[in-house]
Amino acid sequence: MIVYTIGYWGRTISEFIKILKENNITTVIDIRRFPRSSNADFSRENLERILEDHGIKYVFLGESLGGFVRGGYEKYMETEKFKEGLNTLIEIAGREVVALMCKERNVKFCHRRFIIQRLEGLGINVKNL
Repeated sequence: MIVYTIGYWGRTISEFIKILKENNITTVIDIRRFPRSSNADFSRENLERILEDHGIKYVFLGESLGGFVRGGYEKYMETEKFKEGLNTLIEIAGREVVALMCKERNVKFCHRRFIIQRLEGLGINVKNL
């Protein structure tokens, strides 16, 4: 199993879709706490429709895996809510080619890095796009 991650900042929707297709992504898992963007193409409703038009599924897990949590993300990772979200992610990744999506392109500056560490700790390969 491999889980891909992608940040959309600075990309057009066409570039974003091209990257997904080049990597055979079948499902985008949106892990933004607030799934809206100043680029309307990346706001939840529009993105969901655009992905569907390209044969890619959209799943929102921002309520369980999103950033901006009180007390810091590392502490949040010990909660049942996070663990349930992670289990859902792993279950989907077991049957689909998934990309975790957030705004920040550089994973070092995104909460995706914490999720990546947890996935790798479970023996799951992760590749940043």
